[in-house]
Amino acid sequence: MSDGRQLVGRRREMSLLRRALDDARSGAGGSATLLRGEAGIGKTALLDWTETRARQSGFAVLRAVGAEAEAELAFGALHQILWPLLERSEALPQRQREALECVLGLREGLPPGGFMVGASALALLADAAREQPLLLVVDDLHWVDSSSAGVFAFLNRRIGELPLVIVSASRPDSPAADGWPTPPVNVEALGLADADALLRQWHPQVAAKTADRVLDEACGNPLALVELPLQLHSDHVKGIVPLPERLPLGQRLERLFAGRLRTLSDEAARVLLLTALGGGAAAWNTGTWLRGVAREAAEEVLDRIEASGLAQLDAAGRLAFRHPLVRSAVVSMASGPEQRAAHRTLAEALERDDPRRLVHEASAALLPDEELASRLQEAGRRIAGRGGDAEGALLLDRAAVLSTDPASRARRLTWAAVMAARGGRLRYTARLVEELKRGPVPPDIAPLFAYAVVYVDQSHRVDFESSFTLLPEALDALARPGGESFGGLAEQAYFKLLLAATYTDDPRAWQALERHLDGVSPLARLCHRAWSDPARTAQGVSEELWALAEGMSEEQEAGGAWLLLWTASAVDVAHGELWRRFTSQHAYATQGSIAKAKCYQDFLYGRWEAAEDCLREAETADEFGYHCNALMFRLYHAHFLAGRGDEQRLHETERLIRPTASRARMRFVTDHLTHLHGLLALGHGRYEEAYSHFSALTPPGVLPRGLPWFHLPFFDFVEAAVHTGRYAEAQAHLTAGREARMAEISPHHAFLLAAAGALAAADDEAEARYQAAYAVPGSGQWVFELARLRLAHGSWLRRRHRMEARDVLGEAHRAFRGLRAVPWAERCEQELRAAGHPVGPSQGGPALLTGQELRIAELAATGLSNKEIGNMLRLSPRTVAAHLYKIFPKLGITSRAAMAQALKDA
Repeated sequence: MSDGRQLVGRRREMSLLRRALDDARSGAGGSATLLRGEAGIGKTALLDWTETRARQSGFAVLRAVGAEAEAELAFGALHQILWPLLERSEALPQRQREALECVLGLREGLPPGGFMVGASALALLADAAREQPLLLVVDDLHWVDSSSAGVFAFLNRRIGELPLVIVSASRPDSPAADGWPTPPVNVEALGLADADALLRQWHPQVAAKTADRVLDEACGNPLALVELPLQLHSDHVKGIVPLPERLPLGQRLERLFAGRLRTLSDEAARVLLLTALGGGAAAWNTGTWLRGVAREAAEEVLDRIEASGLAQLDAAGRLAFRHPLVRSAVVSMASGPEQRAAHRTLAEALERDDPRRLVHEASAALLPDEELASRLQEAGRRIAGRGGDAEGALLLDRAAVLSTDPASRARRLTWAAVMAARGGRLRYTARLVEELKRGPVPPDIAPLFAYAVVYVDQSHRVDFESSFTLLPEALDALARPGGESFGGLAEQAYFKLLLAATYTDDPRAWQALERHLDGVSPLARLCHRAWSDPARTAQGVSEELWALAEGMSEEQEAGGAWLLLWTASAVDVAHGELWRRFTSQHAYATQGSIAKAKCYQDFLYGRWEAAEDCLREAETADEFGYHCNALMFRLYHAHFLAGRGDEQRLHETERLIRPTASRARMRFVTDHLTHLHGLLALGHGRYEEAYSHFSALTPPGVLPRGLPWFHLPFFDFVEAAVHTGRYAEAQAHLTAGREARMAEISPHHAFLLAAAGALAAADDEAEARYQAAYAVPGSGQWVFELARLRLAHGSWLRRRHRMEARDVLGEAHRAFRGLRAVPWAERCEQELRAAGHPVGPSQGGPALLTGQELRIAELAATGLSNKEIGNMLRLSPRTVAAHLYKIFPKLGITSRAAMAQALKDA
């Protein structure tokens, strides 16, 4: 604390923060911690303690404070963090330097490198961290602008290898904290003993009865414990006279400052109001105003403010409130006319084209003002052009309020809805759309309104019906000569319709897509080819995709991000090289799509240790309101469960997602679930059941149009057919794949066709077929399917008493053990024993635990709860529970009580 008092009752939080600093300083890596708690709970005190300790340990400290008045200013908080380092930007590559200069207002126009803000900020911080470890402190995250919050979340995910610690503080239910990659550390109310210690530390003269009453009323809130006795007469504190009947608390805590505010002069009250409404950047303006109106009395006014304990001058000579609740109290006590007058004063102190001036002018306006609304609209579009879509939406919303006619209001609200969606504020978009539905929408804005409605319905409500009714009409209108393009809206509307068609296979969508195929970009046409009927149309797509991507300008790349990702996902080439192009684009709107692609690729490429990332991403998507994304993340997690033979959890996941998918007629999801049940049955050796599932999706010799991912069950179908003696059906399927030139679609398609051909080959051709499958370029990257191919090959060799069977089966066994695909590993063990090379069974014990699971098991063995373990490892309690669910059977136990003994025995 600034006055030298020690923190009380925060041992857990201090331990976490101390360890984060020690790890960064020792080279163990960086980390991010989000402190979350109610106002007055002590978050800022923890940040101050961390900053002090960091400075004592040799850290450089960069600090930003969110301000309610600046929440609409894109990259404002990032500016606070990076400004001290900008002289270092000369060492950055030109694209990154220009990107930072653009978003920080030092350069006009779009960043030359596209939306690279996160990567550029990371590069700048990494350069500084090479000289000394860094601590980034972000206070009042709930008031940080969305663009800065998105960059901070991006940094949090990528500082693991740097001597860099990020510590942030936010109130609960903060939109700015959505998408944080690690679970928050909840700063709870103090326990009774700690609350009493804090009270005695600040008020040693408090009488026992008074202390009991304050402790009861404060409910462990540190600010209330400190402030409540200050509002009492000394006779109350000492217990000489009875306490008043009621003491304010909770939302009434702001009233604690009311008495002190009323004692201030009009000049002092106005200074505080200007500071409260002006935000972090307004302190200089407030001082200028004070010197102008008070002259020689300025110092006296500042002295009275500091003496009140409400605010104080910081090291830079700016007024800083003692606590955010003081700011709230100052504003709440000011009348409407006083607030509007303060906003006018703040506006006059800023340049005419400064977005902050427009915000203050709008707050000061009492009546509609078309000229001001037009300026707000233009400022919002400029901010969105710099990557601040969410902040641009807020300005357009303000412009709508000031509009003088309903049509202009509707146009501005519609643009606000679309910008908010692109900026990852889907719930805000949904509110704006509902508001628009209550009145007529001008015909000239109808395509944009249709897009906003569909965006909300698809992503938030998981409903695709409006896609089939509104988007075809919107595409028709956008195709008319001379019509408004709305910044390339046709391409985005086409993508949304293609997404709906792929998910539902609704013929209305496919017909409209075919009708508009000639009017869209080559990338959109390629995406249509990849998904519409891939067995007939997707040949060559993967090569053409890379050629198109390489030839796109950075601005085209930014606009086509979703189409690029969706096309790549169709042919299983959506790997890191592609999604790194969209490092920090459009907040969650694009980042969620990247995360979906990554989860699916983690399954395909054998990175199964990342399986639980799917669940964390699902939680993040739900928090943002992207419920369709959350459903898809859980579907991708189900892939890992099926591959590992986890029948119980697969059924649990299905119960979560199938009702929603069925209501929305999402064949994409329900068909995938059918496939996964077949894959699970295949792993457990239930071949008839597996064949039943696969043939329901793709009958023998048929590669249906309505199954755009037909290649995924292709290999599985042939394996199940061979194991059930259906050799003719297997050959029919192989013939269909070869006639469709399946190998020309993508490397993954080529490998699956070759692998299926090896399984169904006649004995005199089998060895050559297996070798041909291994030789397919890139075959080693498909870890799970390659291990299954080796299992089949090793089994074939073992039945022919070939010596190399052991080596082939051993390779498969190691892969399955690494994936923790237990049923498949057990099948390998059976084959190895049959070949005369026994191996130990897939035993339990720590040897089968991943590093993360072992850490969780050791902590659980000490008696910690899931919540406590999660706080220490920065995981959610639900994720900890999911890990424990897998740990128990591996250790051969059924309860936490047996954990310690199981680890000791092993």
